[in-house]
Amino acid sequence: MATAFQDYYAILGVPKTATQKEIKAAFRKAARKHHPDLNQNDPAAERRFKEINEANEVLSDPKKRGLYDEVGPRWREYEAWDKAGRPGPSPFGAAQGGFGSGGGPQVEYRTVSPDELESMFGDADPFSDFFHSMFGRSSAGGARSRTRVAPRRGEDVEGTTDITLEEAYTGTKRIIELSGGGRSRRVEISIPAGVADGARVRAAGQGGAGSDGAGSGDLFVRVRVRPHPRFTRDRSDLREQVEVPLDVALLGGEIPVRTLRGTTAQLSIPPTTQNGARLRLRGLGLPKLHGDGHGDLIAEVSVRLPSQLTPAAERLVEELRAEREGGATT
Repeated sequence: MATAFQDYYAILGVPKTATQKEIKAAFRKAARKHHPDLNQNDPAAERRFKEINEANEVLSDPKKRGLYDEVGPRWREYEAWDKAGRPGPSPFGAAQGGFGSGGGPQVEYRTVSPDELESMFGDADPFSDFFHSMFGRSSAGGARSRTRVAPRRGEDVEGTTDITLEEAYTGTKRIIELSGGGRSRRVEISIPAGVADGARVRAAGQGGAGSDGAGSGDLFVRVRVRPHPRFTRDRSDLREQVEVPLDVALLGGEIPVRTLRGTTAQLSIPPTTQNGARLRLRGLGLPKLHGDGHGDLIAEVSVRLPSQLTPAAERLVEELRAEREGGATT
């Protein structure tokens, strides 16, 4: 099949007088529209993306663009002159600039490299025959062999682990066993104090191995915090239902409250505390993940009634009732 001339200006939709800023903007807009991530399994979008990248490869580099503008319409003459060993002075003027010999400079403005295109589309050459006829194969992203497999970063690996609320309070460690490539290995991960339920902990470089010298992927472990029989969690705050005797709720006082860290705190109960009231013990919640202190322990009051009344208690209750009823009739 005959090599076709590539009109890079038309591909990017810019005039020949376009500035570098205009070329860059046009390339970004077109590349975004036809990017393979947004057009999966679309061969037409794949071809269009390669054309856009090739056009930007040329027009965003002043030397390549100068050669293209000078030689473009006469590219077949240029190809024949280059294949003949470049006899005599260049018939194409100063714009030739040394391209075509395979020794071109690195491209300064590339957004998607040939190796990156290879990772998207496989080993097929991402540049057209027209491009190679003008600039040589080594100018497409630096000297490289088309038969070389591009290094590929290892895959990320994901897993899950369960911890207790106490472990979320103190921080903990887990040993994760990984297998692959005919071998198994154990990786220790650190779970920080204050970790949220559903958070992912990352162990850099502990995922799948890379190829051809590329780095390994990462290990991500999703943490699930098991429910607790006494405490419920609200971010870094803890909630606990606390039973308060009726006399303490009426007259006030202190009652002991257990904390998640295993200690006991004294909770101050104001007089006439209502059932369901929430009283706060500051700093006795979970540690905040980034080291900014602790949350609070919120005690939810559950007033406990006596199971039976003594005669003296009955008289007091009768007096309380009479006072209440008397206040209601005045």
